[in-house]
Amino acid sequence: MDERGADQEVARIRETYLRRDPGDSRYSWFNPAHRYTLLQLERELLEALGRSELHELAGRRILEIGCGAGYWLKQVVQWGASPELVVGIDLVRDRLAQARRSTASATGLALASATRLPFGDGMFDLVLQATVFTSMLDDRVRRAAAAEMSRVLAPGGMILWYDYFRDNPRNPDVRAVTGRELLALFPGAVVERRRVTLAPPITRLLASRSWLACYLLERLPVLRTHYVAVIRDSHPRGDR
Repeated sequence: MDERGADQEVARIRETYLRRDPGDSRYSWFNPAHRYTLLQLERELLEALGRSELHELAGRRILEIGCGAGYWLKQVVQWGASPELVVGIDLVRDRLAQARRSTASATGLALASATRLPFGDGMFDLVLQATVFTSMLDDRVRRAAAAEMSRVLAPGGMILWYDYFRDNPRNPDVRAVTGRELLALFPGAVVERRRVTLAPPITRLLASRSWLACYLLERLPVLRTHYVAVIRDSHPRGDR
């Protein structure tokens, strides 16, 4: 993709995030639906890590793409990661300022685009992205970001992915990443994906009344809207 086209799409994404209301109650910890979704997602991510060779995070170099206010940066440290080996990037300076206030002082933060990561090849053992790719509407930008994630991944490392595979018809600023597209974004990689997360409208309707109802409905794959995926190079660079 030409640099001008990439810059235009990145600028559009940045403006989209800047328009969002930081006080939106849908994303408050005091909102039962948000709390339920995040706690369920944390369990899914921990289980995905636990099934991999990276379940011991101490000493691992970790990068989050689109870290926002730093929630997952804090969580990976809580799960055992070394703060000085954890880095997050984001497009929005104010979100990085929030992350700086809420994360360990040793955690690295950078204002950068996923299409041009300011890191050398093979620098990270684990690269994480959560609901970033659905904000990219241009296929070329998605491919560029995926290529950058693969480039900075160390031999034997893995990408931990969480994003929508179903569209939200009420939100024109996002577009789902289907299972087929996910495979195409990482050609030659081993992709293990699992459907997770009860459809948000259902969660918002029920979570304040019954978490048990949410949990039981979430057992039905047809009502799930996201993938958690573990992505590994099938031929680590050191073995080629």
